Amino acid sequence: MISMRSIRKVYSTGKMEVEALRRIDLEIGENEFVSIMGPSGSGKSTLMNLMGCLDTPSSGEYFLDGQKVENLNPNQLAEIRNQKIGFVFQSFNLLPYATAIENVEMPLIFAGVTSKKRRKRAEDLLEKVGLKERGEHKPTELSGGEMQRVAIARSLANQPRLILADEPTGNLDSASGGEIIRLFQELAQQGHTIVVITHDNEISRRTQRIIKLKDGLVVDGQRD
Repeated sequence: MISMRSIRKVYSTGKMEVEALRRIDLEIGENEFVSIMGPSGSGKSTLMNLMGCLDTPSSGEYFLDGQKVENLNPNQLAEIRNQKIGFVFQSFNLLPYATAIENVEMPLIFAGVTSKKRRKRAEDLLEKVGLKERGEHKPTELSGGEMQRVAIARSLANQPRLILADEPTGNLDSASGGEIIRLFQELAQQGHTIVVITHDNEISRRTQRIIKLKDGLVVDGQRD
């Protein structure tokens, strides 16, 4: 699903250059559930942004689901994000004035899906994450764990092959966090590739593989 070869990312700040990723060689297979760990400044967020086609590398090759993406223009990258990638964030990023079902429908609106079809899709996804009866509730009426499950349902709206989650349990208690990881495990079994950034060792131990970064390099967890 993900193949990175000699990936570097350099940021220019005035006269200085910061090498966020130095030379990343990384393979993540279909249906794999992996976690990415590392200290602050190790390059985790930069790597996630590249995986999610939110940014492009300074050099190297990146193949997503067999497609070479590092030289695509912003419109082409946006199309890949809409078609192949679902994002889950620590802060949920739900629209506060919209109901759960309306939040899940949002990507389908941008994809041009008709109202009847997107409502049915959103209802099915909320049922999939165990929130069938909470569709008309707004985020302020939901617990943290429920809000994250709505966010996961939203990430699945366009049937992505890849789900990228940035500290998805960071704002949750341990019980709710455990429920979210179990849900990710189920999604991986159903055919999704899941990549989670986390600082939590308990969470990472429940993934199939732990990739560790340090100083912009993969130092552990690479495939043989």
